[in-house]
Amino acid sequence: MKINLKALSKKELESFVKGPGLPQYRAKQLLHWIYGKKAESVDEITELSKELRAKLSEISYISNLNLLNRQTSRDGTEKFLFGLEDGESIESVLIPDVNRLTLCISSQIGCALGCRFCLTGKLGLKRNLKSHEIVDQIIAVSRLIEPERKITNIVLMGMGEPLANFDEVVDALWRITELMGFTKRRITLSTAGIVPKILELPQKAPPVNLAISLNATTDAVRNYLMPINKKYPLKVLLDTCRKFPLPPRGRITFEYVMIEGINDTPEDAKGLLKLLRRIPSKVNLIPFNPHEDIEFKRPSDKRVLDFQRILLKGNLTAFIRKSKGQDILAACGQLKAKYTLTSNVLSRYP
Repeated sequence: MKINLKALSKKELESFVKGPGLPQYRAKQLLHWIYGKKAESVDEITELSKELRAKLSEISYISNLNLLNRQTSRDGTEKFLFGLEDGESIESVLIPDVNRLTLCISSQIGCALGCRFCLTGKLGLKRNLKSHEIVDQIIAVSRLIEPERKITNIVLMGMGEPLANFDEVVDALWRITELMGFTKRRITLSTAGIVPKILELPQKAPPVNLAISLNATTDAVRNYLMPINKKYPLKVLLDTCRKFPLPPRGRITFEYVMIEGINDTPEDAKGLLKLLRRIPSKVNLIPFNPHEDIEFKRPSDKRVLDFQRILLKGNLTAFIRKSKGQDILAACGQLKAKYTLTSNVLSRYP
């Protein structure tokens, strides 16, 4: 069976080249071509002789995500449906802004946490992604948009809970920073709050930005919206955030999906101010993105603005995140990797 070079770690690749009797520097060349030049096959590595490429092709290959569908929203957001080697599929979202181009990537196929406002949670968990499958989303999208555009920011906010796939996500982060050269401060990992792994993250992963999906100011409401809160309630989660090591001027981002009649009252805003006291933080308010499978509603613009004003008056930095890609189900909480069969679009039903 051929070996997938992209699935090998740096150390494993160094061991691999010893098999055919190649010098150690060949491993560095392979890494550069896989992650720097984004080679799709061994045969593309022209730095190697034709004979050597043929020899390596007999025993190894470079895996690639299979682009199954690409949709573009009215606002310029793009959603990519990628097929994996085992026939499963994942989604990634490219979000344009004035000074940045952010790629939102997935870490699992589906999700086991079952947050009520999230379509991905309705899939359940199919499996964790391997580290190279996580990184390959960046490689695949980069190939599609370069040289005209270049990804500037990475967010692990797509399908799945990153900290529930801890080892593979940590390995992916090292590959993204060390092998692909992305700046750590331009990478953000979002979690629903798996406390032990939050504490472990600074010890094992590069120091990327941390975002917490909060979405409630009481345990009762958070238990309803996010079952993970029953295991790691608000006090435990926020005490952990207070202990989380941050660089100078660093802050934790708290994501707050606003749902009409559930968590959007002035009392909730005041409660949020109390909860985040003594935590260097900023808040992203995310008006709920409606979709047909979930009954929640988006609050009015006035309700969202009033909520933000209370936070700002309390000296808490708060932004209203403009939802992008809603018309193609690419906005926060809408990823599900589901498509309807047409004459030219591959059908995919998880």
